[in-house]
Amino acid sequence: MATYYSVPTVMTKAKETYALWFKILTDFPKVHRYNLGGKIEEYFLGLLENIFTAIYLSGEKKYNELSLAIVKLDGVKFFFQLAWENKCLSDERYAELSEKLNEVGRILGGWKKGLEKKTPPPLAKEKQPSCGTTTR
Repeated sequence: MATYYSVPTVMTKAKETYALWFKILTDFPKVHRYNLGGKIEEYFLGLLENIFTAIYLSGEKKYNELSLAIVKLDGVKFFFQLAWENKCLSDERYAELSEKLNEVGRILGGWKKGLEKKTPPPLAKEKQPSCGTTTR
């Protein structure tokens, strides 16, 4: 009997948004397709990779990977805005992508907040006595 793996919602939403971006990339102005479009592509793939990796980690490693995913998401948003400001994206496409990216961001933020509540902060290293002081 096969066991089916349920893909987390954030991964599904991120993949759907990437599929939309992939369609838009073919309509991207050729002069910007490989520099600005390539930069968006790089950040987007990094975002997907960080989400995928975070799914399989736990504790502080998961938290750190989610933090990286949020940074990548912010980069995607920034470069999309830059593309829109330079007329590489229509207002409609930009609005559609922004809405989908904001949804991914809300899910990532909620996931990270849940981890903050569940995972205790790293233990502070015990303070070592400094030179010349004695402890009794």
